[in-house]
Amino acid sequence: MTTPMILGIDSGSRTVTEAEHLLHTVVEVLGLPSDVVGCTHFVSAGMPHVACSVTVPTSVDLALLPEGVSASLGESRTGSNPDGAALAAAAHASRASGRIVMFPGRDDLVGTVTVGELVERSAVAKVRVLAQSEPADDALAVATNDFVRPVWEDGVMTLLTMPASGGTLMPAEVPNPTPCCGDHG
Repeated sequence: MTTPMILGIDSGSRTVTEAEHLLHTVVEVLGLPSDVVGCTHFVSAGMPHVACSVTVPTSVDLALLPEGVSASLGESRTGSNPDGAALAAAAHASRASGRIVMFPGRDDLVGTVTVGELVERSAVAKVRVLAQSEPADDALAVATNDFVRPVWEDGVMTLLTMPASGGTLMPAEVPNPTPCCGDHG
């Protein structure tokens, strides 16, 4: 069995939405399964932006990457400025940071599930409620809004949640958040 590697990819994405699109595109063009672990990372190499990382088999063909994408796979680097790609790959490999977009079991986390079901059905190993030191109780319900983005926290894939109505939890990151001052004319 071959050990997977971490591929860092960077196209200078300005938003997490752009970076997620890049990540999904790369997974598709490389023919990777949908249950790979793929992350976004805020990087400050050059102009601050969002780079990505994804777990790949050792025999990935970097020539398939879209034009304008820098990549870092171990010692192999492509593109004119692979710094963001290298930083993203290193953060993912060490599980030091990263917002996890793709992971095993992600597609099973729809609707409302309990904390215990969420951990059992997916690669998420821990659910934590913001501003609380103890892990969330397994019986608590999590209204996923069909949008679950865990993070690497102390080397563990952790879903950050916050209290929601009816004694339930919801992921701390919500889909399509309203920008600050978005309601001002």
